[in-house]
Amino acid sequence: MKTSDFYYDLPPELIAQTPLEKRDESRLLCLDKATGEWSHHHFYELPEFLRAGDCLILNNSRVLPARLLGHRLPGGGACEVLLLQDKGDKVWECLVRPGKHLREGARVSFGDGELTAEIAEVLPDGNRLVRFDYEGIFLEVLERLGKMPLPPYIKEELQDQERYQTVYSKVNGSAAAPTAGLHFTPELLERIAAKGVGVGYVTLHVGLGTFRPVKEDEIEQHDMHSEYCTIPQETADLINRTKANGGRVICVGTTSCRTIESWAGEDGTMTATGGWTNIYIYPGYRFKVMDALVTNFHLPESTLIMLVSALAGREHVLAAYEEAVRERYRFFSFGDAMFIS
Repeated sequence: MKTSDFYYDLPPELIAQTPLEKRDESRLLCLDKATGEWSHHHFYELPEFLRAGDCLILNNSRVLPARLLGHRLPGGGACEVLLLQDKGDKVWECLVRPGKHLREGARVSFGDGELTAEIAEVLPDGNRLVRFDYEGIFLEVLERLGKMPLPPYIKEELQDQERYQTVYSKVNGSAAAPTAGLHFTPELLERIAAKGVGVGYVTLHVGLGTFRPVKEDEIEQHDMHSEYCTIPQETADLINRTKANGGRVICVGTTSCRTIESWAGEDGTMTATGGWTNIYIYPGYRFKVMDALVTNFHLPESTLIMLVSALAGREHVLAAYEEAVRERYRFFSFGDAMFIS
């Protein structure tokens, strides 16, 4: 299957640059995966499409304010460091700019010296291992000095950093938000629970690899990035109970989908576990657990639109995307949503 099979034409002005004031007032395109039929709604109507006995699985990962702007020592040239993965002992794997000036041994300062760092190693892929020096708790330092690592297609500065977190975010570790969850409010979650829908949480720390384009012509040749995820016992029990009673397992976002599909048994049984996953889902994949999906709209030719196409069929998905373009939906992180059932 060709990467170009997943292309669609998106006018740049439809890429949402800012979030709506009210999270659940985004639009919602509902797609029937069996027939390809769609209908137009708003996100606050989602409970109408859920049934008692279903369960909703959400990713509670929280985005780190992982983008650090500082200057080189000595000399004062501007630089940027983006945290990717905690390696322990105050060392992080990072992306850096400008790379030509941040070689091994280079030193940088952030926040008038409250946080300093040294480039410990240049990795083969160009990333850096960076050793930080600071007083106190690193996450508290980040909260003061760091900025949200917004996706490259968002050009405007985010005024309220909490708006790039889900209302149920809990576990620090993501380099980007699990954006399908940005539409939920506490009140909407209460309405869903009151309807008899179970709500469970998994954790998958979103890496920047989620934005990495597929460069190969054949999708099977793409090397999928790895991300760390966990499934607690109570969520595994909820999924197993839902399946046994004939309910649907509905994932919120491709990250929740990839988490449960990574660790489900071939018979669909879930167990509490955790670890690194590089699961790559594209058409032809047989879903073991997930029955329906709440998701945002995704980049053309991306692994995420391939995952959605595996669930609902490439032709159905691309037709729905074309409808969303015609109806002037807002796309990507701060955009509108789809419910595929």
